[in-house]
Amino acid sequence: MPVYAFGGREPQISGDAFVAPTATIIGAVELGSEASVWFGAVLRGDFDRITVGAGSCVQDNAVVHARPGETCTIGDWVTLGHGCVVHNVKLLGDYAVVGMNAVVSDWAEVGEWGVVAEGAVVRQRAAVPAARIAAGVPAHLLDREVDEEYRAAWRGFKQIYVDLCSRYAAGYGR
Repeated sequence: MPVYAFGGREPQISGDAFVAPTATIIGAVELGSEASVWFGAVLRGDFDRITVGAGSCVQDNAVVHARPGETCTIGDWVTLGHGCVVHNVKLLGDYAVVGMNAVVSDWAEVGEWGVVAEGAVVRQRAAVPAARIAAGVPAHLLDREVDEEYRAAWRGFKQIYVDLCSRYAAGYGR
């Protein structure tokens, strides 16, 4: 797996985290327990720090980057969908979801259980409150909240990825 120190900063990866062999992790990146970074994803902590919480999943071809002097914070059990871009966000709260090909831009915040729909663009300094869903370009809040049924389903989806990590760790092609 391509994991590189840069500028005197070395990635800190929990022993039970999974990093796919084609993912790239550079510099000041910290991966929590049972976090996963999938094929083609790039976490570039060359300018400054990226933290990815426990159980969080950075799916295939996602890109995460932090600006100089900033920290990009991804909470616990967050899902970053395939091909999304998370650039210098202030915070993605615990259990947040960023959909496939969505963009969350500089200094934006997504609260706990907040959802950024597929293809949405959350502009700089914008906020998606806890348990709310944002969709569109630019993203706007929908008239519904994340309910318990949604949370239960997403807990299951998130656990599927944590379980998948151990299957990959056991070996490919099995």
